[in-house]
Amino acid sequence: MITTEENIKQEVLEAVIIRFVGDSGDGMQLTGTQFSDTSAMFGNDIATFPNYPAEIRAPQGSLYGVSGFQVHIGSVEISTPGDEVDLLVAMNPAGLKTNLHAVKPGHTIIVDTDAFTKKNLAKAEYESNPLEDGSLENYRVIEVTMTSLTKEVLKDIKGLDNKSIVRSKNMFALGMVYWMYNRSTDHTIAFFNKKFKSKPQIVEANTKVLNTGYYFAETLELIPNAYTIAPAKMKPGTYKIIMGNTATAWGFLAAAEKSGLDLFISSYPITPASDIFNEFVKHKHFGVKALQAEDEIAGITSAIGASFAGNLAITMTSGPGLALKGEALGLAMIIELPLVVINVQRGGPSTGLPTKTEQSDLLQSLYGRNGESPVIVIAASTPANCFDFAYEAAKLTIEHMTPVILLSDGYIASGSAPWKIKSVADMPEIKNNIIKEANENWHTYDRDENTLARKWPIPGTKGLEHRVGGLEKDRITGNVSYIADNHEYMTKIRAEKIKRVQNYIPNLTTEFTDNGDLLVIGWGGTYGSLYSSVKQLKDEGYKNIGLAHFNYINPMPKNTETVLKQFKKIVVCELNTGQFAKVLKINFNGFEFLQFNKIQGLPFGNSELTEKFKQLISS
Repeated sequence: MITTEENIKQEVLEAVIIRFVGDSGDGMQLTGTQFSDTSAMFGNDIATFPNYPAEIRAPQGSLYGVSGFQVHIGSVEISTPGDEVDLLVAMNPAGLKTNLHAVKPGHTIIVDTDAFTKKNLAKAEYESNPLEDGSLENYRVIEVTMTSLTKEVLKDIKGLDNKSIVRSKNMFALGMVYWMYNRSTDHTIAFFNKKFKSKPQIVEANTKVLNTGYYFAETLELIPNAYTIAPAKMKPGTYKIIMGNTATAWGFLAAAEKSGLDLFISSYPITPASDIFNEFVKHKHFGVKALQAEDEIAGITSAIGASFAGNLAITMTSGPGLALKGEALGLAMIIELPLVVINVQRGGPSTGLPTKTEQSDLLQSLYGRNGESPVIVIAASTPANCFDFAYEAAKLTIEHMTPVILLSDGYIASGSAPWKIKSVADMPEIKNNIIKEANENWHTYDRDENTLARKWPIPGTKGLEHRVGGLEKDRITGNVSYIADNHEYMTKIRAEKIKRVQNYIPNLTTEFTDNGDLLVIGWGGTYGSLYSSVKQLKDEGYKNIGLAHFNYINPMPKNTETVLKQFKKIVVCELNTGQFAKVLKINFNGFEFLQFNKIQGLPFGNSELTEKFKQLISS
């Protein structure tokens, strides 16, 4: 383990925000992840925000090809990856230009000066070299010939080509940052040994460069001291840093085990949801059956078939794929089979911004099907609680025999945070409606008197032969029916079944206060941003501001109107043009729903939210 020298001054910080940026081939995601994981091992609270281009390999040095990874670590509660950064590590001019605005004045920028060539400066649309023209005089700039030093330290390692050598420079930067924030290199070196165990030269190269960067930082006069961020005070337990997509997959694995059902996932690859499928594939030992379908329609229809056969069936997608799945989702709804559709939202419309976050699929999720076709819609709100709401989606779809759309978004799906590991034994019971034996009084659309869920007969069981399909069903037998009154009855009973889900979900709660001048409303992945902003205002003395965050969208909690009545003003904050605000206006007459919207492919910033809330309180 590398530690700082005893004579180096240690400055204690509560929190720090660091952003690593460079070309998409510079390994910024790996660098950020390693720093995050190491800090988590130390005990810091963490939030991360990967931000990368849609192209697999964007043109080198281009402004739109910059890949970044932001991490916020602290000894205090961390709810977001943060706004302005304390340290920017820029591996090229394009990374510096596109991210300089985020650096706090007087704070630190580390640059690889080898990348600031005339050609790269032109690609980044610089008219002069910012390292020489005085434009960075408000920052502490640490200029390092990172590429040259990496080549020098690896010159004696045989069998490495120049490309492999240069690719190791991200570890030089990581080593420097480890020294600056008093982090151990042990975790990252263990990572090298595990990931590249069949390639000892790669292990040796990365380890040498990491250590060189660490000791190089120790000698720099521009870094007068190392910083210390103490471990955070968190509830006792075993924690893991987890990405939202991984947590989503694990939630469904837990639900499958708890319900006693086999898990079937069928999907077509799409950014930013594909990692959910990739995680499922790793767990065949848990009985996961994974099918990479030929297209989005095949993905959902094969999942419907698996549900018909008695599986916990899932399909995942993003906005464009949800549009393609709409007809088949209506089929699952009219058949009344359990099915979960995961929608990891991204910027739209069409292919839009594949790697950027947005909340623009809400109305599509609620209404994007032909006919009267209501389904349950819920939304996760943090990387960690993606696990809980995946589990909840499975529980609701199985117990209520109707499809569920689980909304996530690119921000929380690709971001990571500490997650307290849970035991399946301690999780809520999941009761299924499967019947395996026939009796003479059984009918396909007999319903539970409380939930209105029908039974789930398994095909091939003698006496349980029945018909399914997209044509309207007789209210009892399930046979095709064109009778007018029957169609109206079935339309209303399917809607009533969704409404009754209110009896099985928690009430809406407010944080900070349950009445006052301003209620901030959000849903889904904006929770961390809204929570931290409202908390800041409370700490500044604004006592009459509260936060109500929705995870249950359709149906909404029973007490929603009661909560709304407790505040003088209501503002709905969304990463769209106001879709949830529209839904609230439809459902709750007599309230004025103010809006604060952002459609930039980025999460809310703390400063823009606090400024808006102060304005609303004082007006």
